[in-house]
Amino acid sequence: MSRRRPRRRTAPAAAVASHTVPTEQHRDGTWHVRRVTGSAATKAYRCPGCQQLIAPATPHVVAWPQVPADFAATDGLDERRHWHTGCWNARARGR
Repeated sequence: MSRRRPRRRTAPAAAVASHTVPTEQHRDGTWHVRRVTGSAATKAYRCPGCQQLIAPATPHVVAWPQVPADFAATDGLDERRHWHTGCWNARARGR
């Protein structure tokens, strides 16, 4: 009779994803930036760059500051904003 190999334990996907969000350096500080695919975008959001709606199923960017503006907060997740990719890129270029 063969023996079963024990399963490897892995961290939950949410825990891994929260530590692997890339950062970008801009003139106003360091930002965590996550690119959202169209298939993952299920809600409409208002872009702070152009004040227009980002329709569901539209690829876009979610960004939040590495150092939150509210020092009582432990992270900047309350400051997450959904941006059109073009609006985020224009902001990054200083336009």
